[in-house]
Amino acid sequence: MTQDLRNLLKIPHSRIDEINAILLNPEERVINDFLDVVAKYGTPEEINAKAEEARKLDNLLAKVKETKPEYLDDLIWLEGQRDAGAFITVDDYRNKVLGEKAASTNFTDDFAVTLEVSACQYFPWLISAAKRSINEGKLLPGRIIRVRMMKEQEEDGDLVAFAAAMQIIGASYVETLDTKGTDGSNIHLGGPDTIAGYFGGIGQPNDHALMWLDEYLYYYTNYGLKQVLNINPGTVFLGYMLHRLEIDNEFKISVFMGNDNPYGALWTLIGAKLFSRDDGTTPLIGFNWGNSVNNQSMEITAQFRKSLGFEDIVRFEHHITECFKNIIIQPYNRRDELLDLADHVPNISAKHEGGDPEIDGAREHPSDILDYFRDKAEVIESGAWDDLELNFMDKYESTNKTAWQLTERGLSFIAADVHK
Repeated sequence: MTQDLRNLLKIPHSRIDEINAILLNPEERVINDFLDVVAKYGTPEEINAKAEEARKLDNLLAKVKETKPEYLDDLIWLEGQRDAGAFITVDDYRNKVLGEKAASTNFTDDFAVTLEVSACQYFPWLISAAKRSINEGKLLPGRIIRVRMMKEQEEDGDLVAFAAAMQIIGASYVETLDTKGTDGSNIHLGGPDTIAGYFGGIGQPNDHALMWLDEYLYYYTNYGLKQVLNINPGTVFLGYMLHRLEIDNEFKISVFMGNDNPYGALWTLIGAKLFSRDDGTTPLIGFNWGNSVNNQSMEITAQFRKSLGFEDIVRFEHHITECFKNIIIQPYNRRDELLDLADHVPNISAKHEGGDPEIDGAREHPSDILDYFRDKAEVIESGAWDDLELNFMDKYESTNKTAWQLTERGLSFIAADVHK
């Protein structure tokens, strides 16, 4: 009986033919509009070549010199510290945690957890974290998320300085495009007084999906920016199609998209498989779970993630901590659950969006998700700069606490590769 029901789930090849008919129909406007945006930037080969050239460290540093020359000194310092071996090595870190026991511990490198922090809004904060890492023998995260307004940081020099710094320290990073749904894209939504309207999707209504695509290609070709946040089913689909054209884009799905059960995950990964390249790759490299997800959901999803060939490609990005204010009920700390998961589910990222709640909540200004949407000038004028930097450093410390506890259990982590 069960097998008979299972057989009914099989998708006939004719369904794929019908989908292809839409994609290949020269009269289909939804596809034509997508291709028109891409064509503005050239052929796929030209687009990738522009991005590769823009991404070269020498070219990024030249742009830093033009836009924010004082940041160039920080980057030269950072590169010099890396080359001099100033940052703690993984072996030395393990010895620091375990002492003599480290030499006889078989670390689970196949299940290494990526250390992730969000959000590092301003380049000087990264330099502060680097100095503390050197002075105190701590780790820089292997993955950093940013949620700053793109045009603002392009103008003040943060965008290009951060791109250069990520190459120097060997970390991956994600930017959040300005067409992210809080840009007035839905003219009927305001602030908390219209919060119920957001439940239907804040995202990119009408032509904003194509605006997101256009914005991505601008930063991809001008700065070599590869990975961006994705919050909307339409822009996820556009990301899949862009990669299918042989453009080397990547994205991570945001927690705000609400993937919080294995069936939502299966639907998302089926789409990734349908539009994967012949080599099996997909632009979906980060899959941020909803905060309500539990370990069982990730274990179930890990099974079909592997069956689809995405185990090494699609990283599960799981919030260990969250901003203290305006996003979830506190206290929120999932570190113990991560420790239970990290010895048998590979390719997980431990995302720290807040400090440990007992520390974060005691601050005069606890971390607040609404701070992500403040103008830099307003942050400085209000006197909140130091408070917000302290919030970031609390997240950095929380990330290091996770690394310490993983090491205590003989579990592995991926930190920034700050060694020449």
